[in-house]
This record gives sequence, structure tokens and C-alpha cells, in this order.
Amino acid sequence: MQITVLAGGVGGSRFVRGVREECARRWPDGMGGTEASVTVVVNTGDDIWLAGVRLMPDFDSLLYSLAGVNDTERGWGRAGETERVAAELREWGVGWPWFTLGDLDLGTHLARTAWLREGASLSEVATRLQTRWPLGVRLLPATDTEVDTYVEVTDADAPGSTREMHFQEWWTRHRAALPAVAFRQRNIEVARPANGVAEAITGADLVLVAPSNPVVSIGTILAIPGIREAIAETPAPVVGISPIIGGKVVRGMADACLPAIGVETSAAAVGRHYGARATGGVLDAWLVDETDAASVPALEASGLLVASVPLWMRDLGTSAALAGAAIDLGAEWRGGHRM
Repeated sequence: MQITVLAGGVGGSRFVRGVREECARRWPDGMGGTEASVTVVVNTGDDIWLAGVRLMPDFDSLLYSLAGVNDTERGWGRAGETERVAAELREWGVGWPWFTLGDLDLGTHLARTAWLREGASLSEVATRLQTRWPLGVRLLPATDTEVDTYVEVTDADAPGSTREMHFQEWWTRHRAALPAVAFRQRNIEVARPANGVAEAITGADLVLVAPSNPVVSIGTILAIPGIREAIAETPAPVVGISPIIGGKVVRGMADACLPAIGVETSAAAVGRHYGARATGGVLDAWLVDETDAASVPALEASGLLVASVPLWMRDLGTSAALAGAAIDLGAEWRGGHRM
């Protein structure tokens, strides 16, 4: 069984841990792992150069979470983190004072930056970073090209005009409070899938779209030329999981992003936004929460196979149950020979 997941950071990490756990239960290898193969295509649109080092927030969230070294209280970064270097950088006026780099986390950024400056590609660097801990899955950056996301926001100081800032400034400093007009990924038109990404999609038995931000996480992955084509080509069922429950975001601030692309904050609207592969979209099936069960008939009329199940990932058990529901829905789609 080969499963490929498209994912963003913190929410994606929880879901991927659930996928790994569910695979170990269904296809055990007798040594505590799984005979299934899980590959995660990770959003790189949140990446940024800061204080001279290259940060990959979503990749690192997945790396730390799968390795079991993440800070579960804060929900991001390393456990047991200290911030002495960040304090010293603030004294020198380097970096952003509101964007803290933990000392252990900074070690990852420095290693990555050193390898990049030596000429390694981002996907080669990703492979090196994964050798430190047994993750049980393979992480692939969506592209080797730098596709940092910039946000166009309304300018309160100049009515009627807009200004642009890096996504991390809008997200972290302003907490997405500035109304977003548009999201743009630099160099996206010349980007290509990183080594192994297209093959992971076309060669999968099942493709899962994690409950990550539809605009800046999954949206960025899908915007990379070649990835939508791979999704259209794959014979595997493509199952998405709604990041919206009862009209509210599960994690993060997707509700501040969706209006910029004209999509309302609802499970049904996001499902229609992704669309059915049969009509040029990217999904075959869509999981919504039980509270959104009323939207199932209309979504099925749009060409999707839809099921309503509990979506809240409160712990590893509920995350695994959600992954299992997605795997089962994919099997149901395949059994119906939908294409």
C-alpha cells in the first residue's frame, strides 16, 4: 500500500501521525512499523529567509512531530527549547523581534542553510534532515524552487490602496488581522515538482489531501506546475479531508484566507473549491464532519463521493480513526470504479 499525502504544517502533522499509526495497525510489519509506504508532499510556500538562514516552518513541523521531539504545548518548534540566541539577535537588531527562533530550531536552520549554500537542492537537504530520526514516512518538499508567499493587504494608512508583505509577517506579527486581498507565491510560474513528487502522486494507491489551509498550504502545492497534472493522471483515488467544521476552522486562520479567493468558510464551499476530478477538479472523495452532514447530498451532486465522520483530531487515536475513515472512503471509491 502506497499512500501519498499533500499537507501543510501543524494540522498536517497531526493528520500524518494518524496516517502512520493507522497504517501500522492495518499493515503491521511485525516490528512496530508498517509494510505500507507513506510519502508526504509538504507545502513550501511558508518558507522564508530570516537572519541569514532558510526557514521551512511546515516541513520542520512535520519533521519534529513525526520524530516525537516537537513542543506539544506550544504546538510548534522543539520540545525543551531555549531562546538565548534569539535574545542576542534582538540586541543586535537582527531578524524580526516578534518571530522567535529557538536555539534547537536554529540548529536545524543553520544545517539546512549550510547545505543549501554548498549547492544541495532543497529535496536533497530534506533527505539529509530525515536521516536523524526514524520518521516512518518520507517527507518531500513540494518544489525545490523558492516560492515564498506574499500577501497583498489593504493599507489602513492610505485608504483605497494596498501593500504587500511576506506571509509570515501577516500571519505571525499581525495574526492575519489585516484584510487580505490576494496571496501570491514568488516564482511559482517557473517552479516544478521536486524530485520524486510527481512520481509519488502518480504511483500511489491512495492520495490524501490533509485538512490543511486550502489557500496557502494545499493551494500552494496545487499551484506548482505539474502537480495538478500528476493528480489528474494518477489512477489512485484522491480523498480530501475538510479543514472546516461547522463553519469554523479547525486550526490556524484559514477563515482569514478564504475570502481573498472568494470561498466561504464552510466544508461544502471548500469541497466545491477543490472540485471533483471528473469535472476538472482535484478530488474524488471528500470527508466532512458529522456536524456538516447536511451538505453531503449537494456535494455528491457535484461529482464527489462524500462521507461525514468525526474530524476532530484530539489525540493519536482520533487522528488514526480519521485516517482510517479516509482510507476506507478511498477504497469505497475504488470499489465503485469512479473516475
